[in-house]
Amino acid sequence: SLSAGLDLPGKLLFATLTLMTLIAILVFIEEAVYIYRKIPSSKRSIIIWINAAAPVISTTSCIGMWVPRSTMFTDFTAGIFFAIVIHKFLMMMIKECGGQKMLLRRFENGRFTISTGPCCCCCLCLPRVPITRQTLFWLQLGTFQFAVFRPVLVFLSIVLWTNGNYVLYNLSPKGPALWISCFLGALTLFALWAVGIMFRKVRILLKCKNIIPKFALYQFIVILSQLQNTIINIFATQRIIPCAPPLSSTARGSYIAQQLLIMEMFLITVVSRIVYRRKYHDLEPLEDAAEEAEDKKQPP
Repeated sequence: SLSAGLDLPGKLLFATLTLMTLIAILVFIEEAVYIYRKIPSSKRSIIIWINAAAPVISTTSCIGMWVPRSTMFTDFTAGIFFAIVIHKFLMMMIKECGGQKMLLRRFENGRFTISTGPCCCCCLCLPRVPITRQTLFWLQLGTFQFAVFRPVLVFLSIVLWTNGNYVLYNLSPKGPALWISCFLGALTLFALWAVGIMFRKVRILLKCKNIIPKFALYQFIVILSQLQNTIINIFATQRIIPCAPPLSSTARGSYIAQQLLIMEMFLITVVSRIVYRRKYHDLEPLEDAAEEAEDKKQPP
């Protein structure tokens, strides 16, 4: 642990970030109790999983900050949890529409726009895909594969690391780190693409459920926990972040990433509590809407 060699400002910073992590955990526990009591059982576990993303990432970053040698394990733990949350967010959008059968009825003649980010946002010539059980299955498979394959690849990385064959910052073509990272990147893009396709279709229908702020919080978690860490690691490996003895460039970059994540995830936890705690109106049942339309057509 590096905490023994810290000066007074460093100890104050570590204490403040640890306190923020503890507050984030307490806020999440209080929110989980509220969700368990107030939210229907069909959506309860999914919403708790999504709300847990920010405090879990904050906790793993705090552990990695205090115990530098655990950084690889804490990063992998946060990555596995993040992969599950992506799948849960897609399932939440389907649940908010009333489930798969109700979604298919609401968009009976609709089509998915697949020319969306992060994979095909520039491919405007791609055809629009009909909304069927098969296309819904492929979208769910797009996020489910990430929740399955990422833990497998993480386990493989840990096995190679314990054997001395996996070095996180060694991105040479001869090492496994580059190939595992590229494969994980491709799986991540496909999972985010599936969520983007679904959100683009249901965002107007679920506007009463405040799905846009919820999606924005989800996007912030994606960008901050994945893209931000990747950029900082690249800067550290290229020595753009200078070393500060006893910390090397890579160790210092890891500390900067962890400390930023703790502050950012703390804010996201607080905002998530506000967004998910509001009471929203349920979607109008299709049968009621059809009956009202028939009543309006009848003469008084």
